[in-house]
Amino acid sequence: MSVETYESSVVAGPGGVMTEEVGVITGEVTVRTVVAGERVTVRVQYLDADEWYEVEGSPLGRAADRGAHLHQEIVQAVRRGMPTGLNGFRSPA
Repeated sequence: MSVETYESSVVAGPGGVMTEEVGVITGEVTVRTVVAGERVTVRVQYLDADEWYEVEGSPLGRAADRGAHLHQEIVQAVRRGMPTGLNGFRSPA
């Protein structure tokens, strides 16, 4: 099984990003999207921190062969704010 990993730094939008472990994080964050087979895991960390947190609602099902594009859609959603995590996230077709 191949694994694709994508990372981008962004300022989280209004409401921050809801995580499983610590609740909402805000400010400058790094978003990591890992695509492994049919599983897409999304994590965030405060910029340059050591700890990673799973975004609430992760993992997602995979949209076939769209790893990089899906990552960019998630980054844009973080930029707009994801106070409920990935719950309700819908990747545009």
